[in-house]
Amino acid sequence: MAKVAVENSLTNVKQALQDKGHDVVALSANMDACDCCVISGEDKDMMGIADRATKASVINAQGMTADEIVQRVDQSMQQVQA
Repeated sequence: MAKVAVENSLTNVKQALQDKGHDVVALSANMDACDCCVISGEDKDMMGIADRATKASVINAQGMTADEIVQRVDQSMQQVQA
């Protein structure tokens, strides 16, 4: 399963990912060692410009349910393995 860094405010997402067997760590942890990062989208840059500090996939959780985010993480992992 994937190692996923999740923003602290997304507790329901953390739980859903753990229930599916993913290794969940805090977003402030070593993001380079993660396969995926899940952000709330609330701190998004005003101009829509974002500099990524990691090579991991970044998923913006804004407007998504926890189950939809789990599906996105799973899809992201399938694409990496393909």
